[in-house]
Amino acid sequence: MEDCCKDGQKRASDNEDCASIPLISASTTCMIVQEQCCVKVLEDNMCAVGINVAKDQGACDSLLTSTCETKTTKFCCNCCLLGKEAQANGLPCDHDLSVGSQCSKVSRVCCMEGAPDNQTTPAGQLSSKNTKDLLIPRTNRQRVCFSFVGKCAHSCVGNDTCACFKGYKLKPDGSSCEDINECLLGAANCRGGERCINTEGSFRCQREVSCGTGYELTDSNNCKDIDECETGIHNCGPEFRCQNTQGSFRCLPKVKCGPGFIQDALGNCIDINECVSQTEPCHRGQVCINTVGSYICQRNSVNCGRGYHLNDDGTRCVDIDECKGAEKVCEGHGCINLLGSYRCECEPGYIFNSISRVCEDVNECRHYPGRLCAHKCENTLGSYKCSCTTGFKIAGDGRNCDDLNECESNPCSQECANVYGSYQCYCRRGYQLSDIDGMTCEDIDECALPTGGHICSYRCHNTPGSFHCSCPINGYTLAPNGRSCQGTFKFLFEHTHARRIRAALISREDSDACPSTTCQPKDVACVLDPMLSVSHTFISLPTFREFTRPEEIVFLRTTVPAYGSYHLGSYDVKFDILDGNVENAFDIMKRVENGMYVGVVRQVKPLIGPLTTVLRLSMRNLTSQGDSGQNIINVHVFVSEFWF
Repeated sequence: MEDCCKDGQKRASDNEDCASIPLISASTTCMIVQEQCCVKVLEDNMCAVGINVAKDQGACDSLLTSTCETKTTKFCCNCCLLGKEAQANGLPCDHDLSVGSQCSKVSRVCCMEGAPDNQTTPAGQLSSKNTKDLLIPRTNRQRVCFSFVGKCAHSCVGNDTCACFKGYKLKPDGSSCEDINECLLGAANCRGGERCINTEGSFRCQREVSCGTGYELTDSNNCKDIDECETGIHNCGPEFRCQNTQGSFRCLPKVKCGPGFIQDALGNCIDINECVSQTEPCHRGQVCINTVGSYICQRNSVNCGRGYHLNDDGTRCVDIDECKGAEKVCEGHGCINLLGSYRCECEPGYIFNSISRVCEDVNECRHYPGRLCAHKCENTLGSYKCSCTTGFKIAGDGRNCDDLNECESNPCSQECANVYGSYQCYCRRGYQLSDIDGMTCEDIDECALPTGGHICSYRCHNTPGSFHCSCPINGYTLAPNGRSCQGTFKFLFEHTHARRIRAALISREDSDACPSTTCQPKDVACVLDPMLSVSHTFISLPTFREFTRPEEIVFLRTTVPAYGSYHLGSYDVKFDILDGNVENAFDIMKRVENGMYVGVVRQVKPLIGPLTTVLRLSMRNLTSQGDSGQNIINVHVFVSEFWF
């Protein structure tokens, strides 16, 4: 058994496939021992690589999980990171996480490595001194050079010598491995037309040019013809059958045409005109006559040709005088007979067409473009006529064009400006030109514009060519700018004044009842919770149209440093809302500004006015001996029924 295991371990050190190693015995048990010892060494080596990556890089993102071996590497890397994290946070290395015995051992190794010497090891645990023996078989501990915890990046071959996996080479430091670029060294076996692409530990061949239409790329990187007929992706009609060709296909008609016919693209049989398609199908002196599917040859009769006819004897051809014939040639023009033909003497503005043999209009506008008229030229029978484009009128010479003043006919609803060849309508302030006819001026509704809601603070009223703003009837008047609303202040002043008098009385009474330094005799409440001061402040708020985030409204600034220490006699501050928090629309928070504590009162919910309330705020000074009294701040809040 030991010999079988040693052989399997040696095979693993040589990077052989554990599933197909040569057998050293016919025993089935020996074969199992060989394979398992081989797999164990490979797993230990892969695990050691993962542990080294976790120690060197502190992360496992660079590791892939595409194969069983690389999954083992990343598994050990992640488990090692757990141990390192436990050590960094001062946690016990023997945690109770249900991550499995293998992961727990790896985590314990990485946790205990580098721990202080005086760290006690709980009962039943191994010390960091012998944790490198956790995953490596006893018979293989010296062979792998304890790669589980350190030296070799991939595997050890004995005598503290490191080796790399296939596709890698050993670095000069004797322990690290780097990828071999097979493409750069010419060690790839890519074929012509393929490009070598280096990968981690290997390479792959990629075809540089696509296969093209009608071909597909196989798994072996070869181009294979697509049989369109077999796959049914052809477009042959029902009258045709599909025949595959290299890179394409053909549609062959199922019915073949007989002699004298040719088949068109739709499979129809079309008669062949042999008299045209063949060169001299008949003998000299014969004429060819096409028939359906064939042709016949007939003896040729005398043909005098155009402009001639047979004489009365039928022996020769004589000229025809077309000018004296029944057909009226050159009608309206002069006629001159020629041998076998005739010619017309055309009137001015016409020219003789020798092909159609008629007098045709010269069309001066086409023969002399841009030379006869300044703008447009219109041809007439035997002559021409000049005209002008829109915005112009014909000049006295009949050829040039003068500008037409369209504004004289008042085409615009308000203002008109004549321009060369046209005119432009424009509007007065408060109006805009219609997009429909470009002449009518329409009133601009300033209140309906995208910015209309910001023109007036309360309400906007459109008027022809302008607009005006208005304010609520009671308590507000229009400001001098004609847009903003301002309060009359009468009620607010009287209400505020009364509150100020009452606040002063309360402050004086509180001062008499509970001075800032001593309390009245038998005033237990004052002794237990002394009130240092009472103050009042006033604030008005609008009814928010849109309330999207808390609004800071009151700031309570103190002289208490924010970073003091209780045992040195420094103070802390506590802020509270004691009363008046309608609908919990307010809160108070503490923050630091310029090194001092500041209490900030915020409106966190919208309130609908009109509404008044008094926020009773408390500011307590705290020391290491407890409270040192409180300051009361009464904030009189007035919420307007409007949004301004």
